[in-house]
Amino acid sequence: MLRASFATEAAVYGVILVAGLEVVAGFSGKTSWSVFTTVIVTVVVFWAAHVYAGTLAHLGLDHERVVGIGEAFRTSLRRSAGLLASALIPSLILLLGATDLVDDDTALWVALWSGVLVLAVLGWIAFVRRGAAWYVCLIGAVATASFGFMMILAKAFIH
Repeated sequence: MLRASFATEAAVYGVILVAGLEVVAGFSGKTSWSVFTTVIVTVVVFWAAHVYAGTLAHLGLDHERVVGIGEAFRTSLRRSAGLLASALIPSLILLLGATDLVDDDTALWVALWSGVLVLAVLGWIAFVRRGAAWYVCLIGAVATASFGFMMILAKAFIH
């Protein structure tokens, strides 16, 4: 289940998408509630588009057998689940700011850093699945996390 729905390219894209939205929305001085709603709406639209595009891409012939719309849709739905799952942790953190349990700025920064952590975990999982040595898994985790760190640098320099 973890491999099929979370540790996927869609999950990596989702984390980077959320981080980008946090940077842009945070730059404009929006509240955590506003950033939260922007993230949720945008991620759901991107997810729906991803499912639709994946359905179209898998529809038709596959190794000389016909793939119907139902099968293509289910395959795309499964492969796209990581995009939604990847938004959960940073969104919950933004929700803490939206409900005033933490201040907006803190919620935004913690949500951004949580994206770095999620990316590191995704990188680690990818290399563990390949049976790589621990140090290769660590390099993979750092390389994957670097995309989130680039978003943090963008926030630091833009803000």
